[in-house]
Amino acid sequence: MQVVAIRDVIPPPQRECFNDVYIVYELMDTDLHQLICCNQKFNEEHYQYFIYQILRGLKYIHSANVLHRDLKPSNLLVNENCDLKICDFGLARVNTESDFMTEYAITRWYRPPELLLYSSQYSAAIDMWSVGCIFMELFIRKPLFPG
Repeated sequence: MQVVAIRDVIPPPQRECFNDVYIVYELMDTDLHQLICCNQKFNEEHYQYFIYQILRGLKYIHSANVLHRDLKPSNLLVNENCDLKICDFGLARVNTESDFMTEYAITRWYRPPELLLYSSQYSAAIDMWSVGCIFMELFIRKPLFPG
């Protein structure tokens, strides 16, 4: 599965003063942003494997009616075998047709046009736009739409 696994949840020692909770995730070596920035050489198989894994992870997330809403290279963890995991679900939301979503989602460089125009109704297509931006960033080694 291309979603980072939760290994443990550590609750506070006293439940009366519940201010913090710690979530322990599986260990990954780096993220895609770091690989892009360090000028790591990629071949065609790397591109295919990274995009395949991102799309496979999104298929899993979207099949549960969840929108990630913040896909970017730094939220894609990678290990030494080039296995990729999607992480950081802090902006994720359940996608229901009746709910209006906040316009603020997704880091600006990976934000689709409908969110730039402050639409509060959107679909899983917002995550797909981000994947396209990430795909191009792998090739050109810089954000496609910085701003």
